[in-house]
Amino acid sequence: MMNLLCFFLLVVQTHSVTPVIHTLQYFTTACSQVPNFPEYVEVGYVDEVEVSYYDSNIRKTESKQDWMNKITAEDPNYWKIETEYNLVREHVYKDNIERLRKHFNQTGGVHTFQEMTGCEWNDETDEVKGWHQFSYDGEDFISLDMKTWTFTAAKQQAFPTKLKWDQDTLHLDDLKYYYTEICPSYLKKYVEYGKKVLMRTGCFVHWNTERCLHR
Repeated sequence: MMNLLCFFLLVVQTHSVTPVIHTLQYFTTACSQVPNFPEYVEVGYVDEVEVSYYDSNIRKTESKQDWMNKITAEDPNYWKIETEYNLVREHVYKDNIERLRKHFNQTGGVHTFQEMTGCEWNDETDEVKGWHQFSYDGEDFISLDMKTWTFTAAKQQAFPTKLKWDQDTLHLDDLKYYYTEICPSYLKKYVEYGKKVLMRTGCFVHWNTERCLHR
């Protein structure tokens, strides 16, 4: 009996000090000449649960979880602003594909330009990490190193973009503020809004952190 009690206390103590890593991610895809697929799509996830969606057919950013609508109590124009943001990016991303086709000496065909952005938050240490990377036709193109706050070109064709973006200090300041302040702030809000849903997970310990798989 004493051994079972000790084992139970050990499990409780271990679980109580095990941090959970929460994530906020956005996946954006722009494409040309892809049949039956929107030219622009953005999907948002909190802890791998889809929370928002926009595409160039519906032209509106929609909530995919009821609890995400709690944000409108604090910011009534939240979904309107998200829609306007994606309307602008839709045109920018289409232009990016045309620009990349020229960099790669391509004349036509099916092409995709994708962006993956987001941040993770350790709810015990409050440590935050972010990522900001792009791919073209399914291969890495360029990414932001958030230790040096400079861009890394994954392909030779991305080098002119790297030089241009590295010199845009105002944009880099905006990115730094977003990934160190804005992104984790919203992530913490969303986790609080959806905690009843997000806590219904199966969790496992990996490298001293607890990661959760949603059922």
